[in-house]
Amino acid sequence: MEREYSTQMEAAKKGIVTPEMEIVAKKEQIEVEKLREFVACGQVAIPANHNHTSLSAEGIGTGLRTKINVNLGISGDCKNYDIEMQKVQMAIDFGCESIMDLSNYGKTNTFRRELIEKSPAMIGTVPMYDAIGYLEKDLLEITAEDFLEVIEAHAKEGVDFMTIHAGINKRAIEAFKRQKRMTNIVSRGGSLLFAWMEMTGRENPFYEYYDKVLEILRKYDVTISLGDALRPGSIHDSSDAGQISELVELGALTKRAWEKDVQVMVEGPGHMAMNEIAANMTIEKRLCHNAPFYVLGPLVTDIAPGYDHITSAIGGAIAAASGADFLCYVTPAEHLRLPDLEDVREGIVASKIAAHAADIAKNIPGAREIDNKMSDARRRVDWEGMFQYALDPEKAKRYFESTPPQDRHTCSMCGKMCAMRTTNMILEGKKVEFVTEK
Repeated sequence: MEREYSTQMEAAKKGIVTPEMEIVAKKEQIEVEKLREFVACGQVAIPANHNHTSLSAEGIGTGLRTKINVNLGISGDCKNYDIEMQKVQMAIDFGCESIMDLSNYGKTNTFRRELIEKSPAMIGTVPMYDAIGYLEKDLLEITAEDFLEVIEAHAKEGVDFMTIHAGINKRAIEAFKRQKRMTNIVSRGGSLLFAWMEMTGRENPFYEYYDKVLEILRKYDVTISLGDALRPGSIHDSSDAGQISELVELGALTKRAWEKDVQVMVEGPGHMAMNEIAANMTIEKRLCHNAPFYVLGPLVTDIAPGYDHITSAIGGAIAAASGADFLCYVTPAEHLRLPDLEDVREGIVASKIAAHAADIAKNIPGAREIDNKMSDARRRVDWEGMFQYALDPEKAKRYFESTPPQDRHTCSMCGKMCAMRTTNMILEGKKVEFVTEK
């Protein structure tokens, strides 16, 4: 049976509730009609490529749980496909809603096709990264038509959303050059486009041919994630003219995409001091018409290589509590190397903590339920229950068992002086003794 719509947004505007909307509404404990209205006006995106048949749809945006994304992929120095697929499985096992394939070496479509076939999580890519390897051309030789060819190839394969750096046009570059930043451009895709534009003297092809980009994305219902090529790469550069001028452009591009029924997410910082985060979330929502906001971190200090999953989680929790809808995980390996399996695990857990903490702060339906179950298990000193409700059950159990207590009704920190045990015994009418108790 032929579809009555090309995209989730088109369906929502026509009053049609799609199967994906039904799935998301059930997951989010939200009325499906309310969800449809959010999709119709762009405040919620449901990235769901027609060709991603293994997808379990997720919604991103107003009133929904904060989602997290896991970055992985093949690079020239780390080309082990088996290890990358183990990272994929870890992300799926932890319930991550999104995986971005940032492969930038060789013919990446073999890995990407396997990823799309296997993953119930939504899949994102950055076609700019893949252009050089896919086309086997040097940067200066790539044409605007070539870039569009790569976008179509990713869309055809089943990618649910793509980061397209369309906002770094000549106006935004003028603002960037005037600013004289500390860390210049730290976006990989943004730096490649900047180099292409400066070497060729041309306008950003994704901006110049934006309508053609939207035609491709609409055909497969690929959500555009408007990349922040000028995101700050240090707290020194945050909230500067370059970042904000690009954000103004992204707001205009958001409306143009919605006019074509293409779903939108907007990407944001980056590195940013804690006192600026809430204001930046408000500015994005205002300038980009309440489109879902996707942030990398933000990292709240620049001096913690090896611990940037922590600096990111601090910023991510503040950002999400202040309106961000989607967090990109950061691992301890950020700024240092490609993350290994343990780095990926640490990055996932840190981001999930930040997202969940923000959902509690935003009163997202059902967010507190598992915390209440954990607290009840702690009151009853029910270790198996505590492990069950833990975000990372394996680590919780391993820590407990590493120094086992004599009395299984306590842990090795407090022993028989456990506050829960003492209070429970008194409330049960029992006598608490320590010296005489055997």
